Amino acid sequence: MYLIFRCDCGRVLYAKEGRKTRKCVCGRVLEVKKRRIFQKVETREDASIAVQNMQEEIHGFEGFKKASDLKK
Repeated sequence: MYLIFRCDCGRVLYAKEGRKTRKCVCGRVLEVKKRRIFQKVETREDASIAVQNMQEEIHGFEGFKKASDLKK
């Protein structure tokens, strides 16, 4: 089981259930049990997809673009 939660910086993260801490890319070390859990999923792949979907909802990001697709 994987838990989906957010860092104080706004990034959505996941951690395996039972894990005590998780480090965000912003540098904060978060205690998982003190975080508000938004979702629980069974597999790591489902957790990754859930995080991507929540990030898109929050920040309106629609995926990465290739450099060749950017306007010059």
